[in-house]
Amino acid sequence: MSAVNEKKVAALEAVKYIKDGMVVGLGTGSTAFFMIEAIGEMVRNGLKIRAVATSNETEKLAKKLGISVITLAEAKRLDVTIDGADEVDGQFQLIKGGGGALLREKIVAHNSDFNIIIADSSKQVSRLGQFKLPIETIPFATQLIIKELEEMNLHPVQRMLGADDYKTDENNDIVDIDIWKTDIKLTDLEHQLKSIPGIVETGLFLTSTDLVIIGKGAQAIIEKK
Repeated sequence: MSAVNEKKVAALEAVKYIKDGMVVGLGTGSTAFFMIEAIGEMVRNGLKIRAVATSNETEKLAKKLGISVITLAEAKRLDVTIDGADEVDGQFQLIKGGGGALLREKIVAHNSDFNIIIADSSKQVSRLGQFKLPIETIPFATQLIIKELEEMNLHPVQRMLGADDYKTDENNDIVDIDIWKTDIKLTDLEHQLKSIPGIVETGLFLTSTDLVIIGKGAQAIIEKK
């Protein structure tokens, strides 16, 4: 079965966890798209929820589908968040940020009581790092951060959109780094990166995930922490 169909299988399983009256965090990306579409249909069929979007793109889609979108400040706390991942390992550790929404995604995950990750089977890995790790940086500091990351042998590459610097919804830059060959523990690496002034956030999500749903063929494989 194609990756697209597996994404849909995982998304349709995840929305079963949404109940009337909940405040729901809506992830960003190709897998989250199917989840948002499914919630839109549930809302048309009478489900009453309020949602917090992790990106402008997600907010636009949710509103178009009739989902009530509120701010994080209005929500205060979320019952459940459903989001995708670029990689997920056996310890529920993730690399996220391929779609550039990692900062808002991490904030929303931190403020959620329950975090569900949905993915197709290609995203399941035994070890993180084949996918380049996105780092969100303040434009004022990006070039010096790149220099520092080069000295750490992390092979940083600033993300571009055509001829222009790629910009996040917060108007920051993204630098993608290669952590595959590093032997630094992920928790230590996260700490080292976050201690560099100008790095706002990293795409390492190490402790926030409660449930992983993988689309494998026509089946949804549910893995609990």
